Amino acid sequence: MDAIVAAALKKWPNVPHCYGWLALDARGDWYMRDERIQRAGPFPQVKGSRIEHDKLLAFIGRNYARDDAGCWYFQNGPQRVYVALESTPWVWRLQPDGRVLTHTSVPATVQASGLDEDGRLYLFTDLGPGLVHTADMALAADAVEQGLWAPQDLRADELPQRWGFVRQPSPAPR
Repeated sequence: MDAIVAAALKKWPNVPHCYGWLALDARGDWYMRDERIQRAGPFPQVKGSRIEHDKLLAFIGRNYARDDAGCWYFQNGPQRVYVALESTPWVWRLQPDGRVLTHTSVPATVQASGLDEDGRLYLFTDLGPGLVHTADMALAADAVEQGLWAPQDLRADELPQRWGFVRQPSPAPR
C-alpha cells in the first residue's frame, strides 16, 4: 500500500466504503462505472469507461487487496472501493521466460492449474486464483505440454466458493 494511502487511512479512518464504481474484466482491464452506467446494467454486460491512464492504473495496482470476506478492493486514500470481478481477482500475463505476472505486474508462483467447461485456463498461485489472459494461451499450452502444469477439470461457477473470493461485493445488510 502506498504511504500516502496509509496516512489518509489514519487521518480519516471512518470513510464509507464504495460499491459498484470499479470493475475488473477477464482481460485484466479496469473499468469506472458511474451512476449512469450502473443504472444501464450489471457488470460485465455493461462495462463502463475503460481506465487507460498509466499512473492511475499503477496506483490502483499498488493498492489492490482482499478483505477478510474475500472481496477485492482498491484502497483509494481513506476510501475502500470494492471491485466487481468478471472472472477472478487476478488475470495472469505469461512471460516468454516462464514467469507469471498479475495484470498489475506482480510476480506469482504457480501451485496448481485448472481448465473450465469453456476451455479457460486458471492458475492458482501464492497470490490466489486467476485466469490466464487469452493472448497468452500459446505460452500456456507450451507450459502444459512441457509438464509444468497439469490442469484439472473445474467449473467456473464454483471458483468463488472454492477459492474464497466474491465476484460482486455489496454492503452488509444493516
